[in-house]
Amino acid sequence: MNLNHLQYFVTLAREEHYTNAAQKLSITQPSLSNAISSLEKELGTYLFEKKGRNVVLTKYGKVFLEYVEKTLETLNQGVKKVKLLTSETSGIIDLGYIYTFGMKDISLLVNSFLEETKDKNFKFTFSDGNTWNIISGLKNEDYDVGFCSKIESEDGIEFIKVKEEELVLITPRNHPLSNYKEIDLKDTIDYKYIAFKKNSGLRPFIDNMFMEIGEKQNIIYEVEKDESLAGLVEGNFGIAIIPKIPILDHLDVNIIKIKNPKYNRNIYMAKLKNKYLSPAVNEFIKFVINKTN
Repeated sequence: MNLNHLQYFVTLAREEHYTNAAQKLSITQPSLSNAISSLEKELGTYLFEKKGRNVVLTKYGKVFLEYVEKTLETLNQGVKKVKLLTSETSGIIDLGYIYTFGMKDISLLVNSFLEETKDKNFKFTFSDGNTWNIISGLKNEDYDVGFCSKIESEDGIEFIKVKEEELVLITPRNHPLSNYKEIDLKDTIDYKYIAFKKNSGLRPFIDNMFMEIGEKQNIIYEVEKDESLAGLVEGNFGIAIIPKIPILDHLDVNIIKIKNPKYNRNIYMAKLKNKYLSPAVNEFIKFVINKTN
């Protein structure tokens, strides 16, 4: 069914005159007549009937008009919405980020961007999760941009480094290792570890640290969030390797520098390759690159 024909139908229904409707539509009267005839043929019924020099809707034309007007109104709203979301001066940016980046970094970054673009109407949605959640969300187009660990096997995603985090060992206050200022991970293998779950982007990274020294963690608990891991350490359930995040300064734990093997954890801005992104999203990406590199 031709969209133009539907618009012609609505105009004729309101004007009730072929010549007037054709003039309003800036088309010829024969073109309008052919469009209405085509609609009537497709529907299998007459939509208009003559009344003097005018035309009026038939019983079935009135029914059809109700639905066509609703459809065109919904379509117009959709057009306006898409234009609003993809204009140069407005739009919504859907962000996904790992838990540690959401504690402070994401709010500072977004607030700074909004301040720089305060003459525009940009808005954000926020969702946190682990790295695999973020990657999945990007692929499903739930997120425009993600902040997470880098997954080497994800060839369809571009990763841009935005931050480097130091990894530290944390222990309860009364733990045998609590007096260390810095430590070799070989000295920790006899103790119980709390680790990130295997779907965390950080877990394989930490596992590689132990592989480098030819050892393996004695893992007794696995959790997803950094706060949960740190809380269990504070509760004397074990020790853990974790990014040096601000919340650690407010917990009753010891923070120990790792001297061997020495690793820093990188956080990346991730986006789909070769994918259309709105002007708002592109502007945010450029802002982040300029701000962090």
